[in-house]
Amino acid sequence: MKILAAPFALIFTVLAAVCFFLLSASQKLFGILSGLVLIGAIILIIQGETFGGVLFLGVAFLVSPYGLPALAGKVSEGFASAGESLRRFIAISR
Repeated sequence: MKILAAPFALIFTVLAAVCFFLLSASQKLFGILSGLVLIGAIILIIQGETFGGVLFLGVAFLVSPYGLPALAGKVSEGFASAGESLRRFIAISR
């Protein structure tokens, strides 16, 4: 059973590392993008385009650090946790 768990532990560990790297590399870009979309939303609301402004506010939230990047961080933590659990399972000698 442990032989079957070893490749999955490796896959989850590598996948978590790749996800953490991509997340850290994209945080600055998403922060800048969120700020630009927020400015666009404010301009649309001032011009009277309420629906477009609210839509842009939603997009700004999704690309902000509290939206999709936070969700991606939780998924990365899940991969890391699954890899750690499988490594502990493999390390336990019975």
